[in-house]
Amino acid sequence: MSSFFAPPVAQLIEELAKLPGIGPKSAQRLAMHIIKRPEEEVVALATALVSGRQKVRYCSICTNLTDSDRCEICSDESRESSIICVVEDSSDVVAMERTRDYDGLYHVLGGLISPMDGVGPDDIRIRELLERLRDGTVREVIVATDPTVEGEATAMYLARLVQPLEVEVTRIARGLPEGGNLDYADEATLSRALLGRYPLT
Repeated sequence: MSSFFAPPVAQLIEELAKLPGIGPKSAQRLAMHIIKRPEEEVVALATALVSGRQKVRYCSICTNLTDSDRCEICSDESRESSIICVVEDSSDVVAMERTRDYDGLYHVLGGLISPMDGVGPDDIRIRELLERLRDGTVREVIVATDPTVEGEATAMYLARLVQPLEVEVTRIARGLPEGGNLDYADEATLSRALLGRYPLT
């Protein structure tokens, strides 16, 4: 489809189509929208893209996205440091924070165990989580992965690894629909799921 456009437009469509959830037609619509915008808006967008890629890194403690060595949550001494909520990615941290019912710390796995996709335990940040638990200050790990096959498999795998460290492992309750995504859930649903968490055995 993009071969019918001038080379710069075709290249823009091609690059946009590489984004997740963006097919050829959506990429074409986005490209046309961008081209029609005032130049200063396009420059601002391009600057934000480059800045985001260059300045954003992983928190040295929880691996959440941040622009400094430690994210704001890990740097906040008022947070409950004896509880760690384990999530798949940074968008899940945002979802949990919106509930205002959780004041502990987080650990971002950066994915879920999915043998079908070639993702094993060594491909996500499980080793970093276990390292955080070795000093004995954490008393509970809340597993808040999505209620999908991959989310459940990851939760059970984590439970088997963490329980021998004498740390309680709990799972957020089924306030979430089966197969649903954490970052799409509303605050009330997440609050109920968090408050109704149960032990993983």
